[in-house]
Amino acid sequence: MTVLHDISLLAAPVSDGEVVPARAQMATTLGFHIILACLGIALPTFVLLAEYIGLRRSNEVAMTLARRWSQAMGVLVAVGAVTGTVLSFEMGLLWPGLMRRFGSVLGLPFGVEGLFFFLEAVFTAIYLYGWGRLRSWAHFWSGVPIAISGVFGAMSVVAVNSWMNQPGGFKEVDGRITSVNPWQVFFNHAAVYEMPHMILAAYMVTGFLVAGVYAAGILRGRRNAYHYAGFALGFVPAAILTPFQIFVGDTAARAIAHDQPIKFAAMEYVPQTSTHVPEWLGGVYINGHVYGGIRIPDMDSILVGFSPGTRVVGWESVPATQRPPAVWLIHLCFDVMVGLGSLLLLVGLWAAYTWWRKRKLPPQRLFWLLGAVSGLAAIVAMEAGWVVTELGRQPWVVYQLQTTADAATRNGGVVTTLSLIIVGYAVLGVATIRVLRMLSARWRRGDADEVGVPYGPTPDVPNSGETRVGV
Repeated sequence: MTVLHDISLLAAPVSDGEVVPARAQMATTLGFHIILACLGIALPTFVLLAEYIGLRRSNEVAMTLARRWSQAMGVLVAVGAVTGTVLSFEMGLLWPGLMRRFGSVLGLPFGVEGLFFFLEAVFTAIYLYGWGRLRSWAHFWSGVPIAISGVFGAMSVVAVNSWMNQPGGFKEVDGRITSVNPWQVFFNHAAVYEMPHMILAAYMVTGFLVAGVYAAGILRGRRNAYHYAGFALGFVPAAILTPFQIFVGDTAARAIAHDQPIKFAAMEYVPQTSTHVPEWLGGVYINGHVYGGIRIPDMDSILVGFSPGTRVVGWESVPATQRPPAVWLIHLCFDVMVGLGSLLLLVGLWAAYTWWRKRKLPPQRLFWLLGAVSGLAAIVAMEAGWVVTELGRQPWVVYQLQTTADAATRNGGVVTTLSLIIVGYAVLGVATIRVLRMLSARWRRGDADEVGVPYGPTPDVPNSGETRVGV
């Protein structure tokens, strides 16, 4: 799971001492961990989908995919546990002002997330160990709590981030929290759109990543039932969820225009409050002018209020100290997120249309090239979306209640820990990819003792009642 906190490096002036290094360290750990968090949330569901198809249809290919994906899931859960633990320490070490003032408010959602994480870990161990030891459907159902706890754990963490964007549910007297309404904290106003937006993103990232692996194999000539099934089991759910994600994102943008108008102004290049506000596609804002962008008259007002006469608040309505920095970065990241999401939607529609007409996937090489990079596109879109969310909230760590500078540590040594984090995570990332590639190579060789890999299941125990699958 992930502590979706803050990914901006530019909100605080350098004179604030350790603020910029603290933000850089948080950005580094989050940028790495959020990918693992998406896989932790959604990959169990894809594993269970493959196993369900394998059991219901006696499909050996699907069962093989489920067994192999579960091995990768075990590796990723282990690495995610390490990076998630680092984040939990960083919340207190890097942001003591936030935890000192609002720790009693944020404690509940963090505590709930911890419970779901332990539930996920326990059932992950049971599921991985249970291959060949539990009867077929008992093994399947032992994996269901993994998928459920992943979703609810994500909701708990997103509750913290959404509360930071729309704080409420507590009373503060003389700088001290006197009462907390847990329900209002957990399901704050921003949670309504942040929770589904993040969970859908996790399923899209995971599905398109899985599909991308098998699309790359197909491009290399591995055109067999195994690779086509692996592609379809990842691609189809992710493609189905893409239009729902775009709808949720559109709803979220209108909510942000109302709840955090200065963030929205940065997203859409709105310097002054006015009506008939144009939409800018791309472009860089410099000294009151947009260079290199495409201007669509009235479109921003229409998107916000379904009318060209809709009034949109500009960032000049607040003092310069309360505006987010680097509006060009916020805007371009927003465009990247929307653009890549739209591209993934088109690829999904292409596949759906071809299947409707010919009952097969598109044969064109371009489709499979797009499928191979769809996972990377989904990751970039997700990371860009979090830059928009966090950088756009600045200079606030808790919107309109506490600045990032007030929340950050004043202790030294952050540059040192930042350097160690960068080196350590680079090594961890390379090692993780190396282990996954070793698993893949072992699968391609069809080793009879495939079960000997890390976290590997053991399918050949007698009297298990499980459908047996050759590797």
